[in-house]
Amino acid sequence: MKTKILVIDDNKLTLKIICFVLEKNDFEIIIAEDGIEAIEKFDEVKPDLVIADILLPFKSGLEVAHHIKTKSPETPVVVLSALGEEESTVEKAFEFKVDDFISKPFSPNELLLRVKRLLR
Repeated sequence: MKTKILVIDDNKLTLKIICFVLEKNDFEIIIAEDGIEAIEKFDEVKPDLVIADILLPFKSGLEVAHHIKTKSPETPVVVLSALGEEESTVEKAFEFKVDDFISKPFSPNELLLRVKRLLR
């Protein structure tokens, strides 16, 4: 059975890049383009890992991460942010118990390595 990854981003190009690299490595991808859809899909699918942009329509990636970590603390969550390495953003992400933080633009190979590490 394939490992399921929920990818949440409202940027279609970013979604394509992430999905391409993960599908090429035999992961099953579930996509959500806003925070509300992300929570619904998480509750429905129960993915093995979640990758979420911080800036999303309706609910932020941090709100989504909080929902996930409250319901399923063992599910790894990686947040992506184009906000840069602003300390407050990174600190807030880790306060929400996310497992990793990646700044945009990012290397698809680095993302893949971090995903594989978290799934071990």
